[in-house]
Amino acid sequence: MSVHDKNDGNNEAQDTPDFDDDFQGKLDDLFVWRRDVRNFRTDPVSDELIDELLDAAALAPSVGNSQPWRFVSVEQDERREQIRGIFASCNREALEDYRGEKAKLYASLKLAGLKQAPVHLAVFVDTSTQTGSGLGRKTMPETLQYSTVLAVHTLWLAARARGIGVGWVSILDPEEVRAVLDVPDSWELVGYLCVGYPVEEHAVPELVRQGWQDRDNAARILHKR
Repeated sequence: MSVHDKNDGNNEAQDTPDFDDDFQGKLDDLFVWRRDVRNFRTDPVSDELIDELLDAAALAPSVGNSQPWRFVSVEQDERREQIRGIFASCNREALEDYRGEKAKLYASLKLAGLKQAPVHLAVFVDTSTQTGSGLGRKTMPETLQYSTVLAVHTLWLAARARGIGVGWVSILDPEEVRAVLDVPDSWELVGYLCVGYPVEEHAVPELVRQGWQDRDNAARILHKR
């Protein structure tokens, strides 16, 4: 049963689910075990499973119910090779910003699974969408981008719950990616996702394990006014 089968969008009264203590504990585990995956197995992911993930992403909240996310499945070898070339170039430029031991550590990090991941999804926001009639966007138009990020996060959690890993590649030039994928001018790149079965699973982020950045004890920040 797909996510849409469970949430068909009708207005008939539905039973309210019971998110009991057991569910809440598993949800907390899902948050902890959601990782940015860089090492993938090459096993294929079925089209049916990808459809489930996209159905889940479509349930994300969006400003004015605008649903501005646009997913592009990058399947052609030539386009994937071009994306890998963009990543390599951007990664070299990023390395130049570091010096000494930090540069050595950066150079040793595996920052994308572009070669191994069986599924590539480029995620765009359609900044010209008329869906939602502009509600909520006049003062903060960037909420279209925020909405698309929420769709990515929803897909990410849905994937993890199904044993699928997701890696978000941000070391890319957005305009070059747009050109390679030949999308409309009004679409802006939000994320490039590598999707597949992870080689291994961890509760601790890879950047912590590799010594790049520990968890910040003050990450849960609340200011009161």
